[in-house]
Amino acid sequence: MNEPTLTTAVALWIQPRASRDAVVGEREGAIAIHLQAPPVDGAANAALVRFIASRLGVPPRDVHLVRGLNGRRKWVTVAGLQAAQVRERLLAG
Repeated sequence: MNEPTLTTAVALWIQPRASRDAVVGEREGAIAIHLQAPPVDGAANAALVRFIASRLGVPPRDVHLVRGLNGRRKWVTVAGLQAAQVRERLLAG
């Protein structure tokens, strides 16, 4: 199986400890997402995977964080979806 690359991944900008989980638009070419979870012990990363999966209607196992485990700027891939489809669906809903 091929490794996902950043060209097939979607760039995200994450704001942890927000008042609610939500896609709030775009920031510097990345989809901006607010998460209630704190950036402690992987809680925000786990919340991000669950949020994206729920938003796209896919199982969490299909969402892969491919870069940015320790920063606000992250890249994800979603099994079965192209990056453009993920961007469109996240920004539309």
